[in-house]
Amino acid sequence: MRVVDAAWEHWLSTNVERGCSMESMIDSMVQAGFAAEAASAAVHKAFGTNVASLAKGATEAALPKAALHAYQYDDVPVARGNLIRAHDRDVRVLMRCERPQVIVFADVLSPDECREMIERSRHRLKRSTIVNPETGKEDVIRNRTSEGIWFQRGEDAFIEQIDRRVSSLMNWPVENGEGLQILHYNISGEYQPHFDYFPPDQPGSAVHTAQGGQRVATLIVYLNDVADGGETIFPEAGFSVAARQGGAVYFRYMNGQRQLDPLTLHGGAPVLDGDKWIMTKWMRERAYG
Repeated sequence: MRVVDAAWEHWLSTNVERGCSMESMIDSMVQAGFAAEAASAAVHKAFGTNVASLAKGATEAALPKAALHAYQYDDVPVARGNLIRAHDRDVRVLMRCERPQVIVFADVLSPDECREMIERSRHRLKRSTIVNPETGKEDVIRNRTSEGIWFQRGEDAFIEQIDRRVSSLMNWPVENGEGLQILHYNISGEYQPHFDYFPPDQPGSAVHTAQGGQRVATLIVYLNDVADGGETIFPEAGFSVAARQGGAVYFRYMNGQRQLDPLTLHGGAPVLDGDKWIMTKWMRERAYG
């Protein structure tokens, strides 16, 4: 059963300030894997804390001040247009979403490049981990049922070419990128909804932001077609992206004011038929590595 950790506390308080309804917040938590009773209790507690603070002397005039802390959407770095020249390849734009800032692409990698990436990874897979919010260490958990490997940035000519293409597409310095991560999900494999950024109020986050700063955006590239399931889901925004070979989904969660967007809560839906291979690139504020 999921628990309300520091990341979810941040999500709850942010959405109360944004003026979200209790019903919508409970629904989002249930979709993310919480029991209905636990979600309802957490949301009611969040609203109760907010009401209590008003009772201690806050006035109606103070409400707009709280709203100022809501995420402010500025210009996304990715180039405009329906066809983007990404270093050495033309990439098609299939969809753009403004809130949260999500872009769906086709043709980021060719079929041959997808197969090459899978074959390079197949015999190096290890069980995937997540960051422990208290210590910053890597833990294996049931919420993430995948295997993966990391490639060092620019470790050979092929990887360097992909790194440069992805960097150009995301319009962010190549040196600010983490190494490419390859993940493999077997049948029923999933990754329950989570945030890619490191929540500032979690002690373990400082371990990861000390080098390169906060993560600012993610690009997930699909290396194979998934017959059924395996979508990238955005439960708070209410849409999902199907896994199609060579396609990708980009999402940005830190703006120029260093605010973090709670609408980028996302996950990998269970694979219902076949398996799923993806390649992920995370970008940081500053040079990384």
